[in-house]
Amino acid sequence: MGRLRIALAVFAVVGIFQTILLFLNLNKKVPHSSPEEKPKKVHLLILSTWRAGSSLVGQFFSQHPDVFFLKEPTWHVWKSLPYNNANALHMAVRDLIRSVFRCDMSVFDAYIETRSHISNVFHWGSSRALCSPPSCSAFSRKSIISNIDCEKHCRESPFSKVEESCHTYSHVVLQDVRILDLKVLHSLLKDSRLNLKILHIVRDPRAVGKSRDKIQYDLMRDNAIVLGSNDTKLIDKDFKVLEKICQSQVDIFKNSYFNPPPFLKDRYLLIRYEDVVRETLKTVKEMYDFAGLELTQELISWVQDMTHGPKQQKLHPFVVSSRDALSVSQAWRSELPYNKVKLLQKICRDAVDAFRYQNIGSEDELKDLTLETVLPMRKEDFKWED
Repeated sequence: MGRLRIALAVFAVVGIFQTILLFLNLNKKVPHSSPEEKPKKVHLLILSTWRAGSSLVGQFFSQHPDVFFLKEPTWHVWKSLPYNNANALHMAVRDLIRSVFRCDMSVFDAYIETRSHISNVFHWGSSRALCSPPSCSAFSRKSIISNIDCEKHCRESPFSKVEESCHTYSHVVLQDVRILDLKVLHSLLKDSRLNLKILHIVRDPRAVGKSRDKIQYDLMRDNAIVLGSNDTKLIDKDFKVLEKICQSQVDIFKNSYFNPPPFLKDRYLLIRYEDVVRETLKTVKEMYDFAGLELTQELISWVQDMTHGPKQQKLHPFVVSSRDALSVSQAWRSELPYNKVKLLQKICRDAVDAFRYQNIGSEDELKDLTLETVLPMRKEDFKWED
């Protein structure tokens, strides 16, 4: 009996000691960065939608020697969970973006079954960083590298090189088309471990509609997720997906540009694709300044070549190549019938107004190329309807 009392007493003392330790640990101040002490690495999210020109903008950043770039890494989330809707997947998308920004590529374990080579990452060939040291020795770190050359020489690099490479760059830039609500990003913008900026790329909805129409079968899975369909494949015959996307882009703009939350101040920049192709160097410099990057002479020459290429050529819809970008941006005026233009203007009415595009009122106006359809962006011109 005496032994039992002693054992109980010892157990009680140990329990009290553990409770005290737990209390001390819970109240121990954990060191963290203050809001003023942002990490040195810059994190830039190119936020856009399908067929809006973000692939070209992404390449402007990918080819910079200070940038680690990945194109649409959240594709892996949507591919792995195709029966969900976009809202249900937002948290998984956000968490993957957070991890990649922090160069923690273990997040892909949940989405990529085989992780043996860098080529297991979606659109890996779009990343110059994955095709130069330390990821791949085939090219110099400062080389401008095409998708074709990258995929030809660097496919067998180990998957571990993705994370290793990411840690060696001052800027991590991700391009994404799967965020339809800015609030999803609020926790990332408030995360003291990130130095996050949002570059929002928009495009004339009529041009987006024309481009989507040409590759509708490639977008079926994404369409189904956007609309929350029970199917995994959906053709957007009535532009219902585009209607929802247009509204999401307007809402993101509204919540970022007018009365933004304090943590978003000076961390959001809206760029129209039409301004990229009309005033290319000026707009690229504006984007680089926003991200804290220098525009080198080599990059100036490459940017000019990519946007001032030949007019007549067969273009691959998912590959960025040298082209007459201005001509491509206006192709909807010659390729879309007026009834479809009228429909697109109706379903994306708020986007046309918000991003300062001129409505087309007749067949004659559609064919009259002297009629300007891209108006100057001025904050005071934008008014929200009650």
